[in-house]
Amino acid sequence: MPIYNIDDEKLIPIKQVKFKNERELQRLTEKNLEELFGLKFVATEFQVDNLRIDTLAFNEETKSFVIIEYKNVKNYSVIDQGYSYLSLLLNNKAEFVLKYNLVFNTALSKDEFDFSQTSVMFISPSYTTYQLRSVEFSDIAFELWKVVKYSNGTVLYDKVTDTDTTASIKQITNSDNKKQKVNREIKKYTEEDTLDGKPDDIKSLYFDLKDFVLSNYDDIEINHWKYYFVFKANNKIVVSASVLAKSIKAWINLKETELHDPDNRIRNVSNVGHHGVGDYEFIIKSEDDFYYFNKLFKQSYDEKI
Repeated sequence: MPIYNIDDEKLIPIKQVKFKNERELQRLTEKNLEELFGLKFVATEFQVDNLRIDTLAFNEETKSFVIIEYKNVKNYSVIDQGYSYLSLLLNNKAEFVLKYNLVFNTALSKDEFDFSQTSVMFISPSYTTYQLRSVEFSDIAFELWKVVKYSNGTVLYDKVTDTDTTASIKQITNSDNKKQKVNREIKKYTEEDTLDGKPDDIKSLYFDLKDFVLSNYDDIEINHWKYYFVFKANNKIVVSASVLAKSIKAWINLKETELHDPDNRIRNVSNVGHHGVGDYEFIIKSEDDFYYFNKLFKQSYDEKI
């Protein structure tokens, strides 16, 4: 859809313009990784063996690396490239850990990283239909982002919407040894994983909560990770939550003293180890808790947008 400037009630179209080259897109993204995706920048043009990674980033919440590839052209396969990068990482874990330790002056061991949640992001001004269709699997560890630059200095990073398919990438990679190894070691967690083994009444509570949030906020994205799932707005975590046997435990992503809790129903966990992000914990046991939860959710949401 066209975008316009308003000039004395007259609409002036804002034209799309091309990036000068792939490097311009890469520099812009690397300088704004935290703002765009909540990621830490590790390295640019990181070479291991015969492959060079455009941008190496790190997700502190999942303790895993994120590999970013930029493309200003359409003639490539995201499937083949993505698997090549993931295979490279799995076969050279020590080099990735060493690079992280050198950049951040730490001494972490391989066991302190979660390689199973490694992911690959492709960032490009456009994709072919074939490229879009090739990643329509529920368990593939790739993300496609479309970036558009405008003549007024505005830029839009738009995640290509996740598919609702339940098809597994393993169905088409079972004859490729390299891809089989990646599929065994790297896992993209889904809603099905979050609810696996949970009682039916808690599953129903989760779906009711999901519907409640999405019906009240039209720009919320839900990501599922190994130990919990997150509600995100503007690529920032609003609330993290874990589905338990008898309740859903939610962590409001605000720092201590920032949350207004009129009924004194939250627990301060700023000094307590816990999954998820945020200093405040709220327990949801039934739909009766949704109204108060929304009061807490909205405070974090407003801060993120």
